[in-house]
Amino acid sequence: MKIAAAAVLTLLPVVACFAPSQQVRSTQRTASLSSTIEAPPERVAPDAGYVPEWEDRPGLTPEEFMESDLSKPDLSGMWECPLTRWDYKGIDVKKAQEEAAKMPTCPYEIRATNADIAKGADYFKENKDMIREKLLRHGAIWFRGFELMQSVKGHREMYEALGFDPCLDPLHSSGLRKFSSERDALYEEVNKPSLRGHYIGLHCESTTKRTAAYAAFVCFQRATEGGGRFLVADGAAILAELDTNLLQKLYDRQIRISVSNLDIPPSLPGFVKEGIKNIVDVAVAPKFDMDLEMMYEADGKPGRLQAVETAESPINRHPVTGLPVWFNNAHNHARKLRDRRPCGVPEVGMTEVFYADTMEPLSLEDCLEIKRASEKHITALSMEPGDVLLVDNYRALHGRDVFQGDRYHAVSWFTWDDNEEWRGNERRIVEKNAMNQAINQMMDFLPKDFESNQS
Repeated sequence: MKIAAAAVLTLLPVVACFAPSQQVRSTQRTASLSSTIEAPPERVAPDAGYVPEWEDRPGLTPEEFMESDLSKPDLSGMWECPLTRWDYKGIDVKKAQEEAAKMPTCPYEIRATNADIAKGADYFKENKDMIREKLLRHGAIWFRGFELMQSVKGHREMYEALGFDPCLDPLHSSGLRKFSSERDALYEEVNKPSLRGHYIGLHCESTTKRTAAYAAFVCFQRATEGGGRFLVADGAAILAELDTNLLQKLYDRQIRISVSNLDIPPSLPGFVKEGIKNIVDVAVAPKFDMDLEMMYEADGKPGRLQAVETAESPINRHPVTGLPVWFNNAHNHARKLRDRRPCGVPEVGMTEVFYADTMEPLSLEDCLEIKRASEKHITALSMEPGDVLLVDNYRALHGRDVFQGDRYHAVSWFTWDDNEEWRGNERRIVEKNAMNQAINQMMDFLPKDFESNQS
């Protein structure tokens, strides 16, 4: 039993929020994907509503930007990621769209002056209240041209000056959550060479169970050979943009998201397949701290075992402001969108979005409307060394474009620093990091520019 479970573990790099995707076209139950003889759809890089120019600002060497301040306390025992704050019942969809349309531009931009740069961390201490207010109002702030955050130690000085309290990524054990500097509560973003050809769609750093309150994404090194723009979009703007009938349908029916696949030979006896399902359910699924149901053939492929999250509303009220926003990961996880853009992970990591009431995958028509509304409001940031994007994770969605060469971005996640009840009392258990490390090592063995050949 333990040997079998260990074998399954090596096959399940669950990748829910930064789940890369070279979508593999499978035979779906829906008519729009029923044909097995038509050619795979063309992969086209998605558009963005606003694409700022690069400024070619210099940065530090890797040895310099990775330096940590060893005089500061070790934060490796940081808070657990807080539980998701769900408040979605009784929303009038049309009124919610009207309210969302009134929200200001996201992200808000703060460009450093020479005087701001000279102040270092004091700039953030002096402007803490203003920055926190702008974050709540706009959903994200792009700090441009600051030199303080060009290094690990400077990034920590910044977020500590603003009073943020670090926590774990909600998918810490997913295998794509690798620390850049564990003692500084700083994760490496998805910079792996094997995933640079993968487009990460818009998502909140969230599962049905856990959601970080805020995030600070930092650029230490932009992609050396091009690309790698960081993507951000306002969940309020997307909500206001979406077709009202579609929004109402998704709100009424809710959605479910599958986060991994394990393909079992369909010819195996039923009791064998049930045994495999039970092994995964008991020995593997709990490792990922998600509310998952193991289901066979949810996407219509014979023998496929999928880990599926519980039903969730695609619309949620912001915990602080009460503003209804588009709060889900459909743009990133919908198979029909992933099959039509650059992506690059094995089939085991492919995801899908279902209508929760029937467990049918979202139709192509609905996926394309989500794509249109989402990408219209993307700002494809030209982040350069020292730039930081501060994000309200319940309001703004984020992603990443493909890139060439080497790139080094990182991120710190934060819990509720002003509400102990919402934060909870759970601290990280460092000994549980073995799963994360093992899967990261496995992902590092993938060749550069890995591409699935199953489409």
